[in-house]
Amino acid sequence: MAKSTEKKPAKAKAKASAKKTTKGAGANRSGAQAAVATEVRQPGVERRRNHPMRAKDGHMQVLLTHAVPHFGQPGDLVKVRPGFARNYLLPQGLATFATPHNLRIVEKHRQRLRELEQARRADLVNLGAQIAQRSITIEANANAEGHLYGSVNADQIAAALRADNFPIDTENVKIEGPLKELGLYTIKLHLGQDVDTEVKLWVVPTHTEEAAS
Repeated sequence: MAKSTEKKPAKAKAKASAKKTTKGAGANRSGAQAAVATEVRQPGVERRRNHPMRAKDGHMQVLLTHAVPHFGQPGDLVKVRPGFARNYLLPQGLATFATPHNLRIVEKHRQRLRELEQARRADLVNLGAQIAQRSITIEANANAEGHLYGSVNADQIAAALRADNFPIDTENVKIEGPLKELGLYTIKLHLGQDVDTEVKLWVVPTHTEEAAS
């Protein structure tokens, strides 16, 4: 019986030690979880990142989402008075806060537009090269001296190019005025952006049965 009585305190000490160890481990886990939570969520940092940007002169910086006369175009970063932004631009949906997050979105959008513009220009250059290798013909009524009874205008030239499967509109054709003589002309075309080309145009007399006989 004496042996049994002597061993009980040892067991009690072991249990107490184990409880302390478990409690210490739990505290360590709680501390680690708190550290992770602090690392993931940092409200103060998030607020600073998403806080509207202010200029040094007290004006507010906003991003325009629509064209605003005397201020800018969509995507422009402009400085306005806080009252004008909060009472007009923002409620009307004409602008949004210029937060770092919104600025990154706008920059990505601008990059995409630049890529599309470069691709569009490459297509226009290719179209211009194809047109420059072709010539078109338009028939017109004319007298014996080659003077047209009517005239050939930009609309007719554009239609002749479209009939040849070239996507040209009247505003692409650059002529100083209607053509009133038979002959060969070099017609300038502005395809868009900074891409120009030329096409050879033959204005020939209308073919009639009387002329053929």
